Amino acid sequence: MSHDGRVVVTEDLKKDYLAGAVTVHALRGVSVDIDQGEMVAIMGPSGSGKTTLLNLLGCVDRPSGGHYWLEGEDVSQMGDRALSRMRNEKIGFVFQTFNLLPRLNAADNVRLPLLYSYHRRPRQAPLEALKRVGLADRAHHRPSQLSGGEQQRVAIARALVMQPTILLADEPTGNLDSRSGEEIMLVFQRLNREGMTILIVTHDSNVAQHTSRIVHVFDGQITSDGPVERRLLAEEVLRSMPKRGAESE
Repeated sequence: MSHDGRVVVTEDLKKDYLAGAVTVHALRGVSVDIDQGEMVAIMGPSGSGKTTLLNLLGCVDRPSGGHYWLEGEDVSQMGDRALSRMRNEKIGFVFQTFNLLPRLNAADNVRLPLLYSYHRRPRQAPLEALKRVGLADRAHHRPSQLSGGEQQRVAIARALVMQPTILLADEPTGNLDSRSGEEIMLVFQRLNREGMTILIVTHDSNVAQHTSRIVHVFDGQITSDGPVERRLLAEEVLRSMPKRGAESE
């Protein structure tokens, strides 16, 4: 399939699990397209299937039925080695828990995906990725020396270092205070303006309002899919918030 500017195309995607003797239909035929340069939120309550969908789109799991094309390649038919290559080269992951190695500094944490790559990247690639998230001056700091928001920015830089096709973020502000969360959404919006395709799974409607499109999932099916009517711009939200320490002055 030619992707024609579409990064993600799914057609009747299904995922079933066995829970004891019971078959759980986690996804019940999901068809969705995501274009190059879109910033999309997937929303739904716990158990709705949104994390299952993220795992399939991230090539972490295989569908039970249907098809998934990533940049025109039918991922749903790939073997383990090909899936591993897709995860490493085309998909950047950002998690709620930052998953940084405590003994490594920021630059070395960002460098980790390069160790498993089939393709060489410039030696300065980790520093360039940190620069993109505004942390070039923290390259030699360990996670314990960084705030939660800074740790998440290191995690975003790690996701960027392989120059992926798409960023997949799972509740990326879930462990952060409101101001740090806005700062992370500011990073995502700036990356999106640079052309990065971003998919964010969230239960937080405020986070979803920072994207340009919201897909609602319920009981393994898409119940609505449409543009954000009033998109929140993180720069404006941050300007309206008190600066750190101002509350105690």
